[in-house]
Amino acid sequence: MHHHGYLWTGPKERFDNEALRRPPHPAPPPAPVSDQDVQAERLLKRYREVVAEFPTVDLPPIETAYWLIKPRSLVRGTWREAKEAASWLGERLAEYAPRFAAVRDRDTDRLARLVNAAAEQLHSGADVSYGFYLERPSYLSLAVVTCCPNRSQSELTCPMR
Repeated sequence: MHHHGYLWTGPKERFDNEALRRPPHPAPPPAPVSDQDVQAERLLKRYREVVAEFPTVDLPPIETAYWLIKPRSLVRGTWREAKEAASWLGERLAEYAPRFAAVRDRDTDRLARLVNAAAEQLHSGADVSYGFYLERPSYLSLAVVTCCPNRSQSELTCPMR
């Protein structure tokens, strides 16, 4: 078992594009029944876009484990030990804390508790995902995903293979 770290920052509006953050449904929507079925055609077109874009878009997936299907270039680090992965999270939290929109999120004791909780979760084989609003309305997403196997999505393969 090992862990991969992911970091994303960007405009909140882009983060809010949930269609590109969810894996596509396994079955496509029904095909239009006629040329006038504009709504069905639009839905099918959008489905095809999501199928093509979800695996490659850099947006954080709603289900943390799906980071594993994203391009390997998005992996910010890989660690064998949960404590090392949690340390990376702590370093990122400290780096971004001055930009957190909410003052309470900047509290160093609170951030230390998050890092300790992350170490415990990762040690147990769970994934960790934290998100913070930054100034300018931007968003920070930090995730560490347990790999080989992932507890919630065991069929997902390691991005480093």
